[in-house]
Amino acid sequence: PDWSGIHVQAVTHPETHKVTHNILAHERLAIVGLGSGAQPLVNTRAAADTALAVNGEIYNHEALRLSLPEEVQAQFTTDSDCEPILHLYPVFGDELVKRLDGIFSFVLTRTDGSFLAARDPIGVVPLYYGRGMDGSLWFASEMKALTEVCVTFEEFPPGHYYSSTAGLQRYFEPVWWDGEKVPTGELDLVTLRTALEDAVVKRMMCDVPFGVLLSGGLDSSLVASIVCRHSAKRVESHETTKAWWPTIHSFSIGLKGSPDLANAQDVANFLGTIHHEFTFTIDEGIDALEDVIWHLETYDVTTIRASTPMYLLSRRIKAMGVKMVLSGEGADEIMAGYLYFHKAPSPAELHKETVAKMHALSKYDCLRANKTTAAWGVEARVPFLDQKFMNVAFAMDPKHKMCDASKGTIEKLALRKAFDTPEKPYLPQSVLYRVKEAFSDGVGYSWIDSLKEHAAAQVSDEMFAAAGHRFPHNPPQSKEAYFYRVIFEKHFPHQCAAQQVPGGPSVACSTAAAVHWDPAWENNYDPSGRAVTDVHQAGFQKPAAAAASSTQ
Repeated sequence: PDWSGIHVQAVTHPETHKVTHNILAHERLAIVGLGSGAQPLVNTRAAADTALAVNGEIYNHEALRLSLPEEVQAQFTTDSDCEPILHLYPVFGDELVKRLDGIFSFVLTRTDGSFLAARDPIGVVPLYYGRGMDGSLWFASEMKALTEVCVTFEEFPPGHYYSSTAGLQRYFEPVWWDGEKVPTGELDLVTLRTALEDAVVKRMMCDVPFGVLLSGGLDSSLVASIVCRHSAKRVESHETTKAWWPTIHSFSIGLKGSPDLANAQDVANFLGTIHHEFTFTIDEGIDALEDVIWHLETYDVTTIRASTPMYLLSRRIKAMGVKMVLSGEGADEIMAGYLYFHKAPSPAELHKETVAKMHALSKYDCLRANKTTAAWGVEARVPFLDQKFMNVAFAMDPKHKMCDASKGTIEKLALRKAFDTPEKPYLPQSVLYRVKEAFSDGVGYSWIDSLKEHAAAQVSDEMFAAAGHRFPHNPPQSKEAYFYRVIFEKHFPHQCAAQQVPGGPSVACSTAAAVHWDPAWENNYDPSGRAVTDVHQAGFQKPAAAAASSTQ
């Protein structure tokens, strides 16, 4: 961390006059307001002394400051984008969370005994909570902080707050959150493009060197392209002054000769970024698994596969002095970009599946993006999960998201068309209309194959046959899953820890419900995009062909 802080707050309970204590501890990664903003933040000028610990970024912090009365604005003591939360609470109470535009998890406490904890709408930033043996209430950014002090703990649900007056309440309830309500809006390409561009620009708010993660696929390439278009001016000044870091650095990783490396270099050449290409070996990836699972706090196969190269890349990024990166997570859930969506039986079923994916995103891609980067002191920002962009994308009739390889219709066609501007192209046509590639596939197909082989060598048939007895909750469905579960259990033996990880069958990152879209998937539970054999250009090749492909 850049620095650490602890605040101990005495609380006198008005009914009993008993004195208890709140303790807030914070490890800061300084991104905005470097000269101030040390946490926990404290306000002693309110009716009751208030303390706040936040992990996140509040993109509309300037507007929030100006919305407060002048006498309240005078109480600000830092340039932190998170300080408005401290001063919004006396004015709006629990409802302040609905005014925040950003990613966050926070705990606010007062000397009168009141408190408020909250997490951003989709769960980009992690948060857990639990109860101690004495009934004490605990909150933490990592599950590992609670395993030895709480008798029960769980993930704090995204889009919720927990207060001393109302308990646990959902505050994020857009119309589209109900997957049964199928939208009927028209497709507006300009509005869709503008919403994403605005989402990217606001996330360029940064006082430290930053860059972009670039796999060469559609999502990360669009984000990188928009960043490059706005890199010359400082967004904090509404693009009226020169940027502090006008040169954009892009980063990619893969096995030698992997699809991502070649694709990312093509995009970097087109955009003119200073591109940094890193490679890793199978052995380096396998050696990192123990640390990856420790930081991720999950045993989900898809997440671990994709997180390992991202974890290795984040270390290289931090070594170069970069502390923030923009990335493309969320697009496939919102725009139905995973290859299995080619099999969606109807627009209504497609919409229902995309919403279900959004409900669980905090346990998968959000967890991966946040924890693999944070492990090395880097922050990942995800423009596709911007509230306004999500509202635009989920307002359109899902018929505009339908795709069918047999009819030549590619996934995420609406998004591609929105950025197909020949007069001033965002990307080359070859990139704009490239087929979806899962990150764990794109870093090199032999990565997944090697993980399976390694797990098979570690887990005997006898061990796997007894998986349901050793792991009665969410038993592993493959030797690879069994191997990860053993590592997870070593670090997190508490029963509550295992219960925080979702399970069930999946094909190409689908939910369990979507597995039934194709009878061929019933006995082929593999989260790789190659599992959708008649859509992915590689498919599951015969062994000889696959071996030849991995060496090219």
